[in-house]
Amino acid sequence: MRRFRLTLPLCILGALVGLLAGVGGFTFYYGEGFSYASNNPKTCVNCHIMRDEFSSWGRSSHHHVAVCNDCHLPHEMLPKLVAKARNGWNHSSAFTLQNFHEPIMIGPKNAAILQANCIRCHGEFVHEAILMRAKVEEVDLCVHCHQGVGHGRGHFAE
Repeated sequence: MRRFRLTLPLCILGALVGLLAGVGGFTFYYGEGFSYASNNPKTCVNCHIMRDEFSSWGRSSHHHVAVCNDCHLPHEMLPKLVAKARNGWNHSSAFTLQNFHEPIMIGPKNAAILQANCIRCHGEFVHEAILMRAKVEEVDLCVHCHQGVGHGRGHFAE
């Protein structure tokens, strides 16, 4: 029977894996990682930069009918998990490296999700407008005209 012998490279690899797991686990715990699996809007204020968005949502017309995930994530399970993972990575790296725009701005992928959710909830009401806009080359986001709906008046720069 052959005996297993630990070599220096294996010891170093084990130490690095352990260090990475430890730092990752601590970061996940400290950053309240499990809270991001919830539907609680207070999760969004785990990061100080989102306090204005949370506060303005509390004053908005959608406050009593929609939470952050209703507007900002797809509703199908796999696309929702992909978007959460992508946003989690982007947010954590941006906040760690301090290379984000202030005020925080929605990116093209998340703007498309937002637009799809506006239409998902209000599709019957805006059906004719959607058909009319489809004939135009570039369709603006619903929030182009309805900026104050999700985050209250005065949230967007004029």
